Amino acid sequence: MPALSTKNYKRAYIWQLPVRFFHWINAWSIFFLIVTGFIIAYPPAILIRGEASDIFLLGYVRMIHFICAYAMIAVMIWRIYWAFAGNKFENWKVFFPLDKKGFNKMWHVVKYDIFLQNEKEYDFKNISVGHNSVAAFSYLIMFFLALVMIGTGFAMYAPTSSWFFPKMFEWVNVLFGGDELKIRMVHHVTMWFFILFIVIHVYLVFFHDWLEGRGETSAMVSGYKFVRAERIEGELAEEIFEIEQSEEE
Repeated sequence: MPALSTKNYKRAYIWQLPVRFFHWINAWSIFFLIVTGFIIAYPPAILIRGEASDIFLLGYVRMIHFICAYAMIAVMIWRIYWAFAGNKFENWKVFFPLDKKGFNKMWHVVKYDIFLQNEKEYDFKNISVGHNSVAAFSYLIMFFLALVMIGTGFAMYAPTSSWFFPKMFEWVNVLFGGDELKIRMVHHVTMWFFILFIVIHVYLVFFHDWLEGRGETSAMVSGYKFVRAERIEGELAEEIFEIEQSEEE
């Protein structure tokens, strides 16, 4: 029986530090925004019992909510800048796979990654080095949903705020005819899209990490993924990203 062939993989520096900072700050901000948002919408009885002058727990919850919202906006602005300053895998063009080649890659991901169909002929070049096309396009959609969350959230905050930034979103109240219940409903429904995205995103990250074994999860901590040597020495040879030196060096 012939021995199974082994493939040569090398560690490639894919995700630069600013992108990793963005990922984790954004992830934790969204997590706490969801948790505090639920508490604000449905305050537990322990927060509403007793004299309001003696209990400010809900006030602290709202403060955390606002801090996380500002943190989310700050890193979003930073990510937009880095979409022009970062490497090939972090560039804004990645998030618009809307040409024929991009649609073919998305269909490949849907067929073989999501519906788990077997490929007739395996081609390692079909495995994306950075974001796959479906993931990249989903991030673009989430970016616009984040704008909806920001607009509706600060629209509700604007009437009681004395700072100029929330006041910039008063036009949203005008757009909804001053109906805060509608704004709150849009804000709430959009939050569920974020929850759905988180569940799918975490599942697929761990799934690909297990299936491909290329450091999908750890890459957002270290920045390194495992890439076939043929790609580094061939199609990616001229790309500007670090390749970790051998242990001997």
